[in-house]
Amino acid sequence: MIHEGRLEAAMTNVPVWDDGAWVPLPSLQGNVSADACVIGLGGSGLTLIGELLRRDERVIGLDATDVGAGAAGRNGGFLLAGTYDFYHDAVARHGHERARAIYGATLTEMQRLAAGAPGTVRFVGSKRIAATSAEIEDCRVQYDALRADGWPCEWYEGADGTGLFLPTDGAFDPLMRCRVLARAARNDGATLFARTPVTAIHGTAVITPHGTVHAGRVFVAVDGRLEQLVPEVRDRVRTARLQMLATAPTAEITVPCPMYYRDGFEYWQQLPDGRIALGGFRDKGGPGEWTTDATPSAVVQAHLERFLRDTLAVRAPITHRWAASAGYTSTGLPAIEQVRSNVWALGGYSGTGNVIGALAARAVAAAAIDGDLTQVRRLLGEAWSPEVPVPDVRPVVAP
Repeated sequence: MIHEGRLEAAMTNVPVWDDGAWVPLPSLQGNVSADACVIGLGGSGLTLIGELLRRDERVIGLDATDVGAGAAGRNGGFLLAGTYDFYHDAVARHGHERARAIYGATLTEMQRLAAGAPGTVRFVGSKRIAATSAEIEDCRVQYDALRADGWPCEWYEGADGTGLFLPTDGAFDPLMRCRVLARAARNDGATLFARTPVTAIHGTAVITPHGTVHAGRVFVAVDGRLEQLVPEVRDRVRTARLQMLATAPTAEITVPCPMYYRDGFEYWQQLPDGRIALGGFRDKGGPGEWTTDATPSAVVQAHLERFLRDTLAVRAPITHRWAASAGYTSTGLPAIEQVRSNVWALGGYSGTGNVIGALAARAVAAAAIDGDLTQVRRLLGEAWSPEVPVPDVRPVVAP
């Protein structure tokens, strides 16, 4: 419970996904070199490492905390097709051709995620439940747009309310997925370091408190706080705090799939063991939720608890409360840039990093290593071009 504006101490800021079994990675000590250095060991960073390894790059990966310690391992565990915007809004905002291409790419990517981390994904669909009559009408517009383009979508009216059922969406364990990818990367030859915050990037030298990585290329693959590591994106990426809680296993309700409510401001799912994981109410926290502080706040947690008790009618004990930092952009599309010669930045997934982040990672690898800008342009538009021209030859790695 919330006591006089304070959170109960038990499991505060530990995500429900953390089973405590992970053995932390070592920290960097001394100077090392590689073809590529990837900063950030979340879903996008680890996907990027996998793509670089497939291109025979020697890769070093760094994280300030550990694998999946940011939003990648602390989110709601939803796999949703499309962009930040609902499909009809994406069509209006980004154009029909690009919105359709991105939606199709995310459907394909979800299957790749499941194949790359076996046992972590359940394709159970998702529901968008309307909170108001106006939102019901918006669901109808979304339904029509999806069906017009041949995407699976069903109108839903039932015990949960009225809205849409999207059968191609899914649920997964985001932290387990990151750990599976990290193990695979290490087995394939990548060298990964945790508890290694980056203090500066000088050229393609990555400076940390106890060592330096000399690399041919540097990739900053973080979502929240991207603007701190890469000042060049400060006018395009802003970090927000997202908060969640989880309960003990319960049979009080049955939630068959991930649920979105109130235009997506609230979201919840039931884990296979019966626990309820609930997030949202960022808008109720006010301007203070635009912060790099990833500590749960009493205000938002109180809203979550009331929703759990009053709307979902769940009385099971709350066992976990946690928060994460996520990057948002004004377009709802990710930030993907070559910000300096041989230094790339990707992040700002606007709450869609589970799928869009993986797509962004694959796109950056193709652009930086292969010189193929097709995938980046599919995400960001034909007008996109890197700030610094993509080099025609592989850069020489410092000794």
